Amino acid sequence: MNYLVISPYYPQNFQQFTIELANKGITVLGIGQESYEQLDEPLRNSLTEYFRVDNLENIDEVKRAVAFLFYKHGPIGRIESHNEYWLELDATLREQFNVFGAKPEDLKKTKYKSEMKKLFKKAGVPVVPGAVIKTEADVDQAVKEIGLPMIAKPDNGVGAAATFKLETEDDINHFKQEWDHSTLYFFEKFVTSSEICTFDGLVDKDGKIVFSTTFDYAYTPLDLMIYKMDNSYYVLKDMDPKLRKYGEAIVKEFGMKERFFHIEFFREGDDYITIEYNNRPAGGFTIDVYNFAHSLDLYRGYAAIMFIQKRICLPNIASSSRLKKSCQLPSRNFKEITCIC
Repeated sequence: MNYLVISPYYPQNFQQFTIELANKGITVLGIGQESYEQLDEPLRNSLTEYFRVDNLENIDEVKRAVAFLFYKHGPIGRIESHNEYWLELDATLREQFNVFGAKPEDLKKTKYKSEMKKLFKKAGVPVVPGAVIKTEADVDQAVKEIGLPMIAKPDNGVGAAATFKLETEDDINHFKQEWDHSTLYFFEKFVTSSEICTFDGLVDKDGKIVFSTTFDYAYTPLDLMIYKMDNSYYVLKDMDPKLRKYGEAIVKEFGMKERFFHIEFFREGDDYITIEYNNRPAGGFTIDVYNFAHSLDLYRGYAAIMFIQKRICLPNIASSSRLKKSCQLPSRNFKEITCIC
């Protein structure tokens, strides 16, 4: 199978995906902006071919690069970056070249907060009231129906970028003045909880969860933005069964396959309120944190579940009630095993 990596150089820790895929005997191809000489030697040695483009934002240039690699190496089985910034490019290329995986239409439910909300409700998990904002009249209607305080975020946005906390009439007027009136916003009832946790993991080709874990943020993304704080988080050893139940219901409803997922929740007392679904791993060095916290190798594990016919099972960490039902890996040296779950 030919596997195409978009932006194999960056982020640097994600180079390990390419290395482990190549270690499985997979033909790994790459398209990126960096010169071939700039690539780290282990990465260069793992790529069968690397096609440099002037600009990954230029979809026509990238499509020509994919077409060349397709012509030279044959059909491409997978296209992936694992990077939030390139998810739409990945999906567009999959559709153009008829490659397995999420297409642009599939991303709507993971891009737009309003669409996520619909699926969260179908999954039966707790959410707060929300409304799509297209006009100033919609703003006034949301204030009337949802009530203050509210949080205002772009309907298609990541993290706390361009976010407003609306507590007073002055806040509403300030939002109207700052808003470009072309960006769709999504208003939600403000949640006072300062505790945010996650349900993160990896699903196989059938959409079955083969690894899951959870971590707590030290601060909310909104606080990080407002107070210019440093981000930090810690992986938990055990997972609340209720959080697992909610997370598994959401993953099933979204129906993604062969992907990492990163779902955020507010913790409010002994319950949770769903925030958003991210169709990729948590950012930064989080995969490496998981590897150290759980003594496994997710880069190697991902490569294994992609291309081994027999089912691979990683440990469902942080669920003491289910550990005995999971395939447990005693070391960071991931081994291919037949799941006995």
